Amino acid sequence: MFLSRVPVNEMSRAFRRDYADVHDMHRTLMSVFDEADVDAGARRHHGLLWRMEEDGPARSLLVQSRVRPDWTRLPHGYASGRVKVTCLQPALAAAEAGRRLSFRLVANPTRSTPPVGGAPGGRGRGKRRPIHDPKEQVAWLIRQGERHGFVIPAASDGAPDVSVEPRPALLGRKVDQRSKARGDSRLKISILPVGFAGRLTVTEPEAFAEAVKEGIGRAKAYGCGLMSLEPDLPAVRRAS
Repeated sequence: MFLSRVPVNEMSRAFRRDYADVHDMHRTLMSVFDEADVDAGARRHHGLLWRMEEDGPARSLLVQSRVRPDWTRLPHGYASGRVKVTCLQPALAAAEAGRRLSFRLVANPTRSTPPVGGAPGGRGRGKRRPIHDPKEQVAWLIRQGERHGFVIPAASDGAPDVSVEPRPALLGRKVDQRSKARGDSRLKISILPVGFAGRLTVTEPEAFAEAVKEGIGRAKAYGCGLMSLEPDLPAVRRAS
């Protein structure tokens, strides 16, 4: 596994196009890998996850992948400087049960609502709806931890040691591939991401490593799901 930090040139026309449309961003990032002849999907085959990092006036792309990307394939002038690539295997191998880590995650917390006229828990395909309430967003993350081998410890006030902040909406359009769609029909992409930052404790190393590799939550092709890890730091200040 590799983690790349790509400083972006905001004057690049290709970057400005991608920044305005997450589907175009997805296509640009997929172009740095060899084509994958697999049924499961090329993004999942390459393990591509990404998010936009905005530290002050500068922006960069944080990109995780199973294979080392060829960043020379980016459009000319897309990167503003040298791309830093780090191997993640040592960090994943060190994530033993009981290990505490600081993390950052941009995710797409959602809940399933029953179809019109249906009852909760009944059959039929409902819709995914974004979760807006910060406390419910934290509860969503805690449920993800139960599935993926980690827990969020308590801060000094007894509340989960994680901060939550809204992120700008991720927008775009993609070709409508449904059988009845017109050839030029495009579907709107609209995602409401949430930024999490805090501390976690690993409980099941294999499940945790798999979650880090595969990503957490939905909209993984569009800037959500990448969990970045650092050695444990003092307790974070939670958002109110």
